[in-house]
Amino acid sequence: MNQSPLTFVLAVCLYPELLKNKDLPLDVRQTAKRFLEVCDGESLGCYTDSSGMFHIRQGISEFITRRDAGVPSYTQDIFISSGSQGALMVIVKLIASAEGQTRTGVLTPTPCPHTLPSLLDEAGVILEPYQLMEERGWAVDLHQLHQALKAASGRCRARAIYISNPGNPTGHVQDRKSIQEVIQFAAAERLLLLVDEVYQDSVFGEGREFISYKKVLFEMGKEFSDRVELVSFHSLSSACMGECGLRTGYMEFINMDPAVKPIVDTLLCSLICAPVPGQLALHLMVNPPTPGDPSYDTYTQEILLTRATLSRNAQRAQEFLDDLPGMSCQQVMGGIYLYPRLHLPSEIIEQAEKLQVEEDVLYCQRLLKEEGVLVGAGSQNGEPAGQRHLRLCVLVPPDTLEEVLACLRSFHLRLMDVLSHPDRGVKE
Repeated sequence: MNQSPLTFVLAVCLYPELLKNKDLPLDVRQTAKRFLEVCDGESLGCYTDSSGMFHIRQGISEFITRRDAGVPSYTQDIFISSGSQGALMVIVKLIASAEGQTRTGVLTPTPCPHTLPSLLDEAGVILEPYQLMEERGWAVDLHQLHQALKAASGRCRARAIYISNPGNPTGHVQDRKSIQEVIQFAAAERLLLLVDEVYQDSVFGEGREFISYKKVLFEMGKEFSDRVELVSFHSLSSACMGECGLRTGYMEFINMDPAVKPIVDTLLCSLICAPVPGQLALHLMVNPPTPGDPSYDTYTQEILLTRATLSRNAQRAQEFLDDLPGMSCQQVMGGIYLYPRLHLPSEIIEQAEKLQVEEDVLYCQRLLKEEGVLVGAGSQNGEPAGQRHLRLCVLVPPDTLEEVLACLRSFHLRLMDVLSHPDRGVKE
């Protein structure tokens, strides 16, 4: 999508001869040198511990402690993996068990990240959906959680609840009260909390801020902080870094039985270790240049540009989509996606039925064919019948976004106009 990568350190570690280049900022060379020194053979081609380099895990725990205003984080509770999805798969496999009504279930939001249903299916775990409340900006609703748990009792044993905050693909950001309610629910029902916090650095909704589940948990007192089991996930796929291809992320365990950790380490062993360049990038994500460092101004400018672009794009696209006939879009608060709702006329629904595809899938197929624009179909996120949405990424250069929106407008108005005048015919 033409997002510029951050220009800090990684190239020097991949080509150590650059350490001799005095044109590079001193902090870049010093950081690269320190990282290479903790690599076996002073090379990024080395293996590391299966749970990640101790030096990197220590840096992550220090970042979490800073982020959560002093709530302690411990290196032994940090596990680095090949992306947050790889980490989640390890945990889901760990809790998967049995057959029939004792088979493991995970309470999962609808809509959810489009890769999650297949991940749970691959692990042999049942997805038990709970509906997010669109009319409230895609908020998590306590009643829906209880309904999902009740529905699960007839076909599986619910052992965990998955939360995405900021939401993927909804862009909702939970406030403190909502997080407290989810924690209380998990405590009462003895559910493991699986919290995807990948987009924590991408909150831009007015009056909203990112608050980690861990921070809220420890503010609720020992009744909760000593017994609620929590695994949180973060990744290089975060919006400001956007280094998805380096495939590295981490998870932090809270209140996990110590006997579980060696088993997790063994499961990670099957993947050998996360890519070492990715581990370095992860270290840089949580330990960026600080005021006074030679690279601080450059880093700050790049980060601020990404955040400003994302915020402006989200507002622009939300207003644009909400103005189209037959479409509505909730105000987005964070993350990198918009999730507008389609209100399609009966003609296209009937056409989709004849072609035996979901109507939003048909919409996306035609948009791709006629305008060359690819967006995601909401029905792929496990939506119930009658609710159809699009999944649109807005972390793109502004001129690219304008081009996409222009194509979308042209297609959408053409489609709605043709369907409003059947005598003009509908293209198959």
